[in-house]
Amino acid sequence: MSGFKAFLLKGDLVQLAVAVIIAGSFGTVVKTFTDVLTGFIGKIFGQPKVGKVEVADVAVGPFINAVIAFVILAAIVYFLVVMPYTRAKAKFFPAEASGPTEIELLTQIRDQLAQR
Repeated sequence: MSGFKAFLLKGDLVQLAVAVIIAGSFGTVVKTFTDVLTGFIGKIFGQPKVGKVEVADVAVGPFINAVIAFVILAAIVYFLVVMPYTRAKAKFFPAEASGPTEIELLTQIRDQLAQR
């Protein structure tokens, strides 16, 4: 069981899952924005057809709905997945002790060269 826990917390599995969920929701936002943009182009140039798509009206409502749904989904994923994941990762895999900084290493080298 500890190997599975290490796989879940050390690997990029959770990050990949979050990315897929967010990308899927953002795809809906982009699609509805494209519909809005296509509607505006059709209205500006006075052509009811843009390519093979029939433009009847500018559909701003679905775009606003998609943006709100995206924000809600992002908040849920952040508070129910990302925050607990970060806490669990910090609890089970504490940060390793860091070595000397670059400045400290350069100071040591300088001091050793000065002693020669």
